[in-house]
Amino acid sequence: MNMMIIISLLVSIVLTLGGGPAWAAPAGSRWGADYFPNIPLVTQDGKTVRFYDDLIKDKVVAINFIFTHCSDSCPAETASLRQVQKALGNRVGRDVFFYSISIDPEHDTPAVLKEYSQKFRVGPGWTFLTGNRADITLLRKKLGLYSRDEPDGKAGDHHISLMVGNEATGQWIKRTPFDEPTTLVRLLGYTLQRVHTAKSGSIRYAEAPRLLELSKGEDLFRSRCDVCHSLGMEDGLGPGLADVTKRRDRAWLARWLKEPDQMLAEKDPIATHLFVKYDKIPMPNLKLSDADVEALIAYMADSAGHAGNTIATNGEGGTAH
Repeated sequence: MNMMIIISLLVSIVLTLGGGPAWAAPAGSRWGADYFPNIPLVTQDGKTVRFYDDLIKDKVVAINFIFTHCSDSCPAETASLRQVQKALGNRVGRDVFFYSISIDPEHDTPAVLKEYSQKFRVGPGWTFLTGNRADITLLRKKLGLYSRDEPDGKAGDHHISLMVGNEATGQWIKRTPFDEPTTLVRLLGYTLQRVHTAKSGSIRYAEAPRLLELSKGEDLFRSRCDVCHSLGMEDGLGPGLADVTKRRDRAWLARWLKEPDQMLAEKDPIATHLFVKYDKIPMPNLKLSDADVEALIAYMADSAGHAGNTIATNGEGGTAH
């Protein structure tokens, strides 16, 4: 059984802000105004807001930390959350709120954040924020999204998890950006809501949908790639990948999957062309092993010719330009 699917479908291993279980937070949970810093932050539109009063009080939220010139996990995380936002539709901004907060406020001005959000075609209900570095560091620590191993004053490696929660009930759950988007959709759209939509009837075990046992390549594509790419001709945030294993030299494709940041730094002509064509959204370095790369290439090659039956046929599908 594929481990990613098993993890996504099991009850989440909850990391609450103080270590207790989050699913049954009692009324008056201490994760409220006395715990969260009510720091000022500035939105991509230049509006000053308070973290507790304006952003999370009585709301269901998803919070992550980014910096716009990140070439590793941030673009993939933003693209994945965009897919979650699309699935939730107009509930985002009404029932659920997304917040991406910069850890490099000196660089990420409101104007820079606005341009970044536009590149990813972010819809209403998702706010990008900046502020004072010390305040943001304090907030990350309070949310459990700060690593002591990070270099001081640098926006290098950072904690790539995101926190989803409901401030009113005290439920807070740490997730990985590489969760299946459907898992986050259910958490934000149903599990964390105070009022659940009633479900009628029951499903017999024999009638329940069966989980597919995915190949390593398909698992990687689902979890890393299909938030930006389809396996057809349709473009998403990146190009459609129909016949990409035939259109690109295999050695070039393997290196592009493994170290796209280095190829862009070297001004590889194909890499540079793709970077410019697709709104300068960098292909993230996903730290793939040689075995991961081979599995992905094999899966894309096997999918050629029947992309219409694959998981990413809507053109909005992840990571290999």
